[in-house]
Amino acid sequence: MADIILVLLTGFITGITTILFGFGGGFVVVPFVYHLVAASGEHSGQAMHIAVATSTAVMILNSGYATFTNWRSNNLLRKTIVPLIYFIGIGAALGAFASSLLEDAVVRLLFVIYMLVTIADCLFRQGFLVKPARAVLSKTTLWGGGPVIGVIATLLGVGGSVLTVPLLRRHGYEMKHCVSAANPLSIPVAVIGALMYIGLGWKEMSGPQYLGYVNLTLLAMLVVAGIVGIMFAKRCLPKVNDSWHARIYVLLLILVLIAISL
Repeated sequence: MADIILVLLTGFITGITTILFGFGGGFVVVPFVYHLVAASGEHSGQAMHIAVATSTAVMILNSGYATFTNWRSNNLLRKTIVPLIYFIGIGAALGAFASSLLEDAVVRLLFVIYMLVTIADCLFRQGFLVKPARAVLSKTTLWGGGPVIGVIATLLGVGGSVLTVPLLRRHGYEMKHCVSAANPLSIPVAVIGALMYIGLGWKEMSGPQYLGYVNLTLLAMLVVAGIVGIMFAKRCLPKVNDSWHARIYVLLLILVLIAISL
């Protein structure tokens, strides 16, 4: 019973972070599922793959629902989504395939390194904590950065928000627009990633609760609780000042880094 309550609470928090930070679930779900599966002793050697796969599946519904609510609130800007979403989708397929070639411990190590680099970039390079002047995304950023975001996001199950939010922020967009754009930009990563992980883990995993590497029991509970969290965040939480929004974003990244490292 305690485990069920913990899963539902995690899903609820996931929904809140989806709205506030555009995470779609990845940065909360990956550390949580990793530790839960590793501690159970069942498929512990595949714990990181299960965590990443389940995270991408959670993001499909969480990011989709959050995108719909942000669209209704007029927080979505077309220029922050198109055409970047197409290039991210290309990279997503490559990222899921690359994950199948790596050991579980390697994926976890890459996750930690990715977090360290992102946090350092947000804190020590100008353009994130203080919003710069508005700038157009260059072709180099779209053609080069888009696929890279897709690869990393699918490989680590994080949805791309920790790359797309700083990217859009450095191009002069307010945090609410960066976060809102992160949800639809995560959808191709989530869909392609989930399908790839289902296929790659089809013969690797056993038990009725698994569809490939995706844990269906955890997925169902996390999604239901996540939608409740999204509704709560939209209706009950106050709007955050743009500057503080950026600072809290970085703080949450640090907490996630600590969680996956311990």
